[in-house]
Amino acid sequence: MTAPDIIHLLPDSVANQIAAGEVIQRPASVVKELVENSIDAGATQIKIIIKDAGRTLIQVIDDGCGMSVTDARMAFERHATSKIQQATDLFSLHTMGFRGEALPSIAAVSEIELRTKRAEDVAGTRLIISASQVESQQPDVCAKGSNIMVKRLFFNLPARRKFLKKDPVELGHISREFERLALVNTNVEFSFISNDVTIHQLPPAPLKKRICDLFSKTLDHQIIPIATDTSLVKIDGFVSLPSSARRRGALQYFFVNGRNMRHPYFHKAVISCYEDLIPADAQPCYFINFEVDPATIDVNIHPQKHEIKFENEQPIWQILSAAIKESLGRFNARAALDFDAVDAPDIPAFQPDDAATLDTDIDLRFNPFKLPKPPSSPDGSFSSRPYRERQAPSDWEKLYQNFTSRGPAIDTEEQPADIENIPMVRPSALNAHLPMAVEAEAPSLFQLKGRYIVSPARSGLMLIDQHRAHVRVLYEKYVAMSQQGPIPSQRLIFPDTVDLDATQAIVAASVAPTLASMGFDLCRVGSSNSWAINAVPSILGSSSPAEALLNVINALSDADEDVEQSQWHRIALSVARSASIKYGAALTPSEMDSLVADLFHLPIPDYTPDGKPIIKLIDLDYINKMF
Repeated sequence: MTAPDIIHLLPDSVANQIAAGEVIQRPASVVKELVENSIDAGATQIKIIIKDAGRTLIQVIDDGCGMSVTDARMAFERHATSKIQQATDLFSLHTMGFRGEALPSIAAVSEIELRTKRAEDVAGTRLIISASQVESQQPDVCAKGSNIMVKRLFFNLPARRKFLKKDPVELGHISREFERLALVNTNVEFSFISNDVTIHQLPPAPLKKRICDLFSKTLDHQIIPIATDTSLVKIDGFVSLPSSARRRGALQYFFVNGRNMRHPYFHKAVISCYEDLIPADAQPCYFINFEVDPATIDVNIHPQKHEIKFENEQPIWQILSAAIKESLGRFNARAALDFDAVDAPDIPAFQPDDAATLDTDIDLRFNPFKLPKPPSSPDGSFSSRPYRERQAPSDWEKLYQNFTSRGPAIDTEEQPADIENIPMVRPSALNAHLPMAVEAEAPSLFQLKGRYIVSPARSGLMLIDQHRAHVRVLYEKYVAMSQQGPIPSQRLIFPDTVDLDATQAIVAASVAPTLASMGFDLCRVGSSNSWAINAVPSILGSSSPAEALLNVINALSDADEDVEQSQWHRIALSVARSASIKYGAALTPSEMDSLVADLFHLPIPDYTPDGKPIIKLIDLDYINKMF
C-alpha cells in the first residue's frame, strides 16, 4: 500500500498567523503599519488612539484618499498591494508599506473594524473582520479617508498575548515608534492619545521644531545643523554639540528617503566624529536624513524594514563624516580652519618692496640655546649651584599635590562619588576575604588610568574595575537596606526639577509608587512633564538627583521583563550606577583598600548584577611568555 502524501498547502488563516509572527511583534508594530498606510494614502492629519497600551484598542484615523468597496476588501488579502506590479518595482519605491502582509497579518490576530470613503464616492464602506474571517461589509456614512480600529490584539493566540509586557513598557514602545514616524513626516499633523489623555499634539513644522516638540525645548540650543549635497547622496539634519552628549537615552535617528532605519555602519561614522570630544561612556544625539537614488538601496532585507542595504556605503560614510566634522568645526565644537568665514581677518598679500621697511636691528650674537647666567645671591656673589636646583621645593610639592588630587581627566562632567561611607579596612582584614589566588600578605594596590585597581596575586596579577566594583557593593547595600524596612531618604534643601519627554513621563507616572518605596519623593509640576525631586535614597550621596532619576526611567523604558522583581532590580541597579565611583576618579590607597575589602565581603564579587565582569586575573605563565 502506497503511503499517503504528507505535504499540503496551509489554509490562508494559518499562513496569515505565521506571517503575523514576523510582521506583528507587539502593539507598536500595528501602529507602525497602520500609520505608514495612512501616509501612503496622502494623509495630512493622522490621529492615533490607544487603549490599555494597545491590548484593547489601536485606532488610526486619517484624511487620506480612502478606498473603494473592492479595494477595502482586497486590502486584507495576502500579498495584495497597490505599489508593485513587477519585481523591478522593488528598486524604485517611494512609499512605506508594499509587502501586502501587514493588514492580513493584523486581521489574523485581532478584530478589525474599518470605515473608509473616497472623496468622489457618495457613501463609504464599513468592513468587520475577526481572525481573518469577514463578518460583514456594508455601505456606511463616514468622512473622507480611513478609520481603522484594531481590537483585542492576539485574542486568539493566548500565548502571544501572555508574553506582552506591562502597559508602561508596551506604551513606551508605541511612543518611540510614534516619535520615529513623526520625525520623518514633519509635514503631517499628528495626534497621539492614550487612555483619553493627549500625549502629543503636533502641527506640521520644520524638523528642528518637531524635534523640540517631541522631546524637549532645551534641545533647541543643544543641536546644530549639518548639510551636504553630492551626486551620491544628499544629507541634512541635526547633531548634538559635544557638551550635550548623553550617557543614557541618547536620541539617535537615521532616515532614508522618508523611511526610518537602523544602520550600525553609519552610526560608527557619527561616533568617530566625536572622538576626544566627549567621554568614552557618552553618546551624541543625531537626527540625520539621507536622500539617495532608490535604485541604490534595498529596503526588503528585514521583516519590519528597519534595516536598509546601501550600494555605496563606504563613500557615504566619508561624506557623512566630513559633513559632521565641518559642522562641529563651524560651531566651534572642534578645531577647524575656515578661510571663507565672514569675519576672517584680512591678511594682505606679501609685496617684495615691503621687505625694505622691515626692522633690521637684530642682535646677531643672540643664542637661544645658551642658558642665562644664574642670578646673583643677596651678597652679590654668584651661586655655584645650578639655577634650576635653587627653586623653592615647597612650590613643587604643592604643585604635585594639586596635580595628583585631580586624577586623570577621563570624565570631566561626572564627579567622584562620595565613598566616605565605605568603612576603613586594614590590609590584614582585607586578606581574610581575598580569593585564594591573591597573595597572603598585604597586597600593594595601585590605580591604573583612573579605571582599574591593580593588585599582585599568587597566580599573577589581578585587575579590578573600580566603577563596577562599587556598583556591586552599593547594589548589595541597597538590597540589604530594603530588607530591613523602608529605604531611608535624603531630603533636598532645594527640590531638583527634571524635564521629561512624553515617553519618560508615562514611565515615571506608572512607577511612582515603586520609586517612593525605594526612597524617591517625586511630584509632578502642574500638568507639564516636569517633575520635582524632593528626596532621594540616602545611598546616592552627592550624586545628581536629576541624573539618577533619568537613569532609572531610561532603564525601565528599555526593560523587556514583565515581573515586579525585575522592575525593582533595574531601579536598584540604576541607583547604584548613579552613586558609584566614576571612571577617572583618583582613589587614595585607603579608599582602594576599603573598596576591595567590601567587594570580597560579598558572596558574588566577580560580576555586576547585570553580569558584567569585575575582576580579571592575568596568569603568571602568560606574563612570562611575553618576556
